[in-house]
Amino acid sequence: MSNSREVAYDALLAVERQDAYLNLVLPKALAKARLSNVDAAFATELAYGTSRWQGLYDWIIEDATGRETSYIDFDALIVIRLGAHQLLELNTPAHAAIFEMVNLAKKRLKASVVGFINAALRRISERPRKVWIERLHDSGLSSEAINSIEFSHPLWVTRALKLALQSEGAADELVAALISDNEAPKVNLVALPGKKSEIESTLSKEGVSPLGYVLNYGDPSKLAGVSTGAMRVQDQGSQLAAMALASVKTDSKSKEWLDLCAGPGGKAVLLAALARQSGALLTTNEVSEHRATLVATALRHSGFEAKQMQVDGRKLASEAKFDRVLLDAPCTGLGALRRRPESRWRKNAEDLKDLSVLQRELIESAWNALLPGGVLGYVTCSPHPTETTGQVEWLLRTFQDSELLNATAELMTINPLLNLNPSRKTVQLWPHRNDTDAMFIALVQKRK
Repeated sequence: MSNSREVAYDALLAVERQDAYLNLVLPKALAKARLSNVDAAFATELAYGTSRWQGLYDWIIEDATGRETSYIDFDALIVIRLGAHQLLELNTPAHAAIFEMVNLAKKRLKASVVGFINAALRRISERPRKVWIERLHDSGLSSEAINSIEFSHPLWVTRALKLALQSEGAADELVAALISDNEAPKVNLVALPGKKSEIESTLSKEGVSPLGYVLNYGDPSKLAGVSTGAMRVQDQGSQLAAMALASVKTDSKSKEWLDLCAGPGGKAVLLAALARQSGALLTTNEVSEHRATLVATALRHSGFEAKQMQVDGRKLASEAKFDRVLLDAPCTGLGALRRRPESRWRKNAEDLKDLSVLQRELIESAWNALLPGGVLGYVTCSPHPTETTGQVEWLLRTFQDSELLNATAELMTINPLLNLNPSRKTVQLWPHRNDTDAMFIALVQKRK
């Protein structure tokens, strides 16, 4: 039977070798290993923590060994990273951390790398984290590069976050934003409107969403509300995005709403609940068969109906018939680095080019599907200006019948205590300000 360290190792190996997602492979590995709650929690911290701090650990590994990580056997590198996390972040006694990781290497890796792993971890253990950071600051690197390494973000991501903050006069919040990305997020849930659920003692009413709850401890899947479909695990920023579109006033007589890119179904279920309250009918669309199945399953589990389509969102029928359209556009996902730490290492600045084209094609399709007087909710889980304000500016230039509504004011009616920038109409949520994913929300109306 695998132990905690082996489970973490296997999960990280799958993330790298199979381009898998940690939040999908780790639960399966934990279930297969049948670990105790304590050991499962340790494996989770090892996997997520090592992934979050990979950038810093790789710099330390290179400094400690004098060898670039690109020249280190990849399986061995994962073992060393796991050991570094125990030594530098979890303060595991050096003898215990090194002993366990060397044993793992002996069991799972070729014999030729075991000695190198042992030597590397011993060198890393010679300095505590604080001293390694001091050494980084004395390295002669630029302050921008030091920030990226110290807070474990690729340089292009650090620059993107800085640019987004600068655009609202908050460049001094960069370090706070980087720190927040490395903090494990709370487990947030949404209480679906129109569904009755007893709020259990493990939940507390907190956060920025009026529908939001936080799980203080335990497995969310074991909650009665979740098992009955009355509640769902969902970031509170996503909740606000759906609520903003549902609550904004439109000038169309239609009662049809569209979720254009609905997979995997979280916002779709909440929109379906809000649509039912408004007497509206929701249509969901998702081009991926797997994700479309997830949408159908989520709707069915919560007892909501929606017309479902499975077509390329860029090629909808040209007939405009929707009063509200949600476009939760495919993006870099830089706003969800707390929950998906591995995504920072698998994306790069080049991805923006293709994503930007796709986002504009989807915007055009969504706009054509919108009735005069209707509202488009453009949402991304990214603060990158190319994916957010840049796309909204393009929309307003391209479609002469478009008008940017005040999403900030709309959300302030939903929660007057929201920490938002009052000088802008679009909304950029931030983990360090709002304790949500860094969701971007824009509301654009098609004039009659």
